[in-house]
Amino acid sequence: MEKDKSKWKETRAGYGEGLVILGERNPKIVVLSADLTKSTHANLFKEKFPDRFFQFGIAEQNMMGAAAGMSLAGCIPFVSTYAVFATGRCFDQLRVSVCYSNCNVKIEGAHSGLLVGPDGATHQSLEDIALTRVLPNLTVIEPCDVIEARKATLSSAEIYGPVYIRLVREKTAIVTAEDSPFTIGKANVLRNGKDVTVIACGPEVAEALLAAEEAEKEGIKVGVVNLHTIKPLDEETIVKVAKETGAIVTTEIHQVACGMGSAVAEILSRTYPVPIEMIGVKDRFGESGQPYELLEKFGLTSTSILNAIKRVLKRKT
Repeated sequence: MEKDKSKWKETRAGYGEGLVILGERNPKIVVLSADLTKSTHANLFKEKFPDRFFQFGIAEQNMMGAAAGMSLAGCIPFVSTYAVFATGRCFDQLRVSVCYSNCNVKIEGAHSGLLVGPDGATHQSLEDIALTRVLPNLTVIEPCDVIEARKATLSSAEIYGPVYIRLVREKTAIVTAEDSPFTIGKANVLRNGKDVTVIACGPEVAEALLAAEEAEKEGIKVGVVNLHTIKPLDEETIVKVAKETGAIVTTEIHQVACGMGSAVAEILSRTYPVPIEMIGVKDRFGESGQPYELLEKFGLTSTSILNAIKRVLKRKT
């Protein structure tokens, strides 16, 4: 993991880079924006392929419906906006126009979670995993870093059907490498454990790795899984690590209710029940503040993960 913060990068940058690569590969790729072109890094595509870029202004619902129509006409649209708008304001269009019709639409949910920082609760989407993972036909991905975000963008164009890619605004640690494996629907085991496994998504993967290193100093063998694809879940890997360690901690920058941790618990409750501790936002809205100070306040840092590891180990014994 890259610990030099000067080399950290926003996951949305990987999305923009991926769009340009896709634009060069496939003339059917089109990009849609709702007055957030630079913030979502869709501007990189716009600058290179202006004839395939469509600016809708502050009309996200119209944009989502148009994307469905473009898909039915043979294009592969990438809808670029903030997560709060893509899943909240546009839920009806996402559900009916895109998912019900199984349209080949790809959606960037940028600025998700608490790392939007000063923008505050109205722009801190802490419910989007809950809203998207229940929609039939929709694939849900949360990359852990900029490299994986680019891979997720490229891979989303290779499968047919709607895809939601959850990204953050703030620069985050680079956890993966260019040659790290990435397959939609296949989790990556970053560390093997003996005592407990931490399953994380997004920027929490880096925090999980830090927690595992601290736990190692206390003689606790912690496995770490990067669960970048939240739907469809890699049930095989989740069950495997549960059997290997007998205890699970999940961590995400999302509401604890109905998030990634809930999805993991649903699988283990019917296949291999083990003690689980879930880290996330606990039934409250976000607030304005510096991004990483908010992670500390909401209990989403490596320290909180380490404490959860110790709690779940007590339950295990």
